[in-house]
Amino acid sequence: MVTLLLAIIYVAFISLGLPDSLLGSAWPQMHLDLGAQLSMQGIISMIISCGTVISSFFSEKLIYKLGTGKVTAISTLMTAIALFGFSVSGNFYMLCIIAIPYGLGAGAIDAALNNYVAINFASKHMSWLHCFWGIGAAVGPYIMGAAMSLGKGWRGGYFSISIIQIMLTVILFAALPLWKINEDSGDSRRNEENTNYKPKTIKEILSIKGVFFVFTAFFCYSAIEQTTGLWASSYLVINRGLSSNTAAGFVGMFYIGITAGRFISGFIADKLGDKKMIRIGISGILIGLVMLFIPVNYLSAGFKEIKMIIPLIGLCIIGLGCAPIYPSIIHATPDNFGKENSQAIIGVQMAFAYLGVIAMPALFGVISQYITIALFPLYILTITLIMLIMSEKMNRLMRNQKKDLELTEKSN
Repeated sequence: MVTLLLAIIYVAFISLGLPDSLLGSAWPQMHLDLGAQLSMQGIISMIISCGTVISSFFSEKLIYKLGTGKVTAISTLMTAIALFGFSVSGNFYMLCIIAIPYGLGAGAIDAALNNYVAINFASKHMSWLHCFWGIGAAVGPYIMGAAMSLGKGWRGGYFSISIIQIMLTVILFAALPLWKINEDSGDSRRNEENTNYKPKTIKEILSIKGVFFVFTAFFCYSAIEQTTGLWASSYLVINRGLSSNTAAGFVGMFYIGITAGRFISGFIADKLGDKKMIRIGISGILIGLVMLFIPVNYLSAGFKEIKMIIPLIGLCIIGLGCAPIYPSIIHATPDNFGKENSQAIIGVQMAFAYLGVIAMPALFGVISQYITIALFPLYILTITLIMLIMSEKMNRLMRNQKKDLELTEKSN
């Protein structure tokens, strides 16, 4: 039964990734059909992200009242309805309204599943589950492209994904009894022995020692991934002189690096532990950035292959470096702060992650416009160093707390 539940969670992670890349792949045609400006994609994306931040902040209260299984099923239903709504939208303003439940559903399911897996399953599963999210994010545009090539347009693409989500919703509701297998989770707080438990307020969460380090590190990681995904192509075209097609392929390698890296991480995560996996990941990002700093655009025309391959390798290594960080930070949360605090903290972690997604790429957009896009590697390096500092401060805090506990036990 545990294996069946785990299989359902894997499928849920694929489903979680499916809609994430649809808007970007469909918008070039969507904005024409809906009479919207090209730049208005950012408004839709912002509404979805804000909804995700809000539901992440309140995820512990939702899970306390409903349980992980129901929150997952209801959230999937919300995204399915929202995707269907996108497929029948007649104008941009209707999209804005439908984007609200879209974001709310995505944030709740993300926080619920991540905490459940962090508490009840090994680190390798966290890596592989996020790898499956990457598979879903990669498959989404292909489904959209297939719908367009068959003459169904972007509406057909959204409709197809909504049908997949509805099918998963039916499976999730049918599988609700399976979630009771693991009582060692946030759901167990709802039993009769824990009637005095109350979900933590934001103020209480922020007062927990060390959470600032984790929230900042998570904010930085999400900023690195999203900023690289959005701006690397423009940097390579404008600053390195590559063609748009070549640059787009390079960014694709970045995401392939993340997905492949998480698959590989699953085989070594349990052996090395979350802290070492985070350090390895940050080291990979720094190595990749060094390759982006190499001024290969000053080489002569005879070194054209080198000019192309060094940034390609650099982006791949950055992607590989990103791979273990996100799942390892989440999986380490119950160990760092206790299972009784993990759901509340992971919910706020998700919120900080999406704040990083919203704010930091936009900030670099301002920098690239008013200063220069050549600062892209330096910008990513600065964020990476802040993430490293916060991560190591967290590790030092945990070591000191462990020593204090050992001394207390000896004195008793």
